[in-house]
Amino acid sequence: MWQPSTRYPDPAVQVLDASFNQYRLPLASVERLYDGCRWSEGPVYVADGRYLLWSDIPNDRILKWEEETGAVSVFRKTSWNANGNTRDRQGRLVTCEHRGRRVTRTEYDGSLTVLMDSYQGKRLNSPNDVVVKSDGSIWFTDPSFGISGYYEGEKADSEITPAVWRIDGQTGEATMMAADIDGPNGLAFSPDETILYVVASRAMPSRKIVALDVLDGGKKLANQRVFIDAGPGTPDGFRLDIDGNLWCGWGMGDPGLDGVRIFNKNAEPIGHIALPERCANLCFGGRFRNRLFMAASHGLYSLYVNTQGALGG
Repeated sequence: MWQPSTRYPDPAVQVLDASFNQYRLPLASVERLYDGCRWSEGPVYVADGRYLLWSDIPNDRILKWEEETGAVSVFRKTSWNANGNTRDRQGRLVTCEHRGRRVTRTEYDGSLTVLMDSYQGKRLNSPNDVVVKSDGSIWFTDPSFGISGYYEGEKADSEITPAVWRIDGQTGEATMMAADIDGPNGLAFSPDETILYVVASRAMPSRKIVALDVLDGGKKLANQRVFIDAGPGTPDGFRLDIDGNLWCGWGMGDPGLDGVRIFNKNAEPIGHIALPERCANLCFGGRFRNRLFMAASHGLYSLYVNTQGALGG
């Protein structure tokens, strides 16, 4: 049975390289905020409301955690087996839906706008993770995980190549940006938005995080290369801090790998946050974007850190 650390520094916050010490707060420990999901995913912090939303995919709901009180309630059900969530630059919730096979935006009045569900007459697979660039464009991955069975969506045949997509923030035009990443999953931009990182979750013999240069005003990707070979690890969702470090959901297989693995901008592992279960995705939040929220299997966890999340995650 997992119990929070009663002493500082928390031994769950592990230094793999001395450079990680600057990001570790000796007087902060891992907290479990909720336990009762089937598969936690897609956390997004809503600063103006001081709450966090995250997906419980098999339970077909989006949950809401109140920062002031710690209360948890159902924000939306049905969620169409929602997975990844983020906010656009106008503060509206953008959601990837497995069962809906679409990307939606929640308007200020609570109504849903479908941003994309098909391309040239072919349905999307099961949109997975999503980020919004500073120009308002929406970038998301579309693997087939949510249509492979009935646990996280509805079983169906794939009609279109799994890919990374861009939806123009002004025109709504959709463009397939990368169709040669094996099982595209988590994605995030570098703080200066010159690099897009994407998890290749079906790469063999091990998962990879690939890096692509962002060119032509954010309308073209080039120079795809392996940035991190995960080996026995399983990167899923991730976000970057303002220094360009990648904070990656990690785990499955060896229990010692469960949690969050932190890599610097040179792809070197510098730290690890040990959790009792695999972390699928995370985000930065709190008043100063210095609180890491981690959606991990059945639960939701947090940890204050000595950095801030990059904008757009």
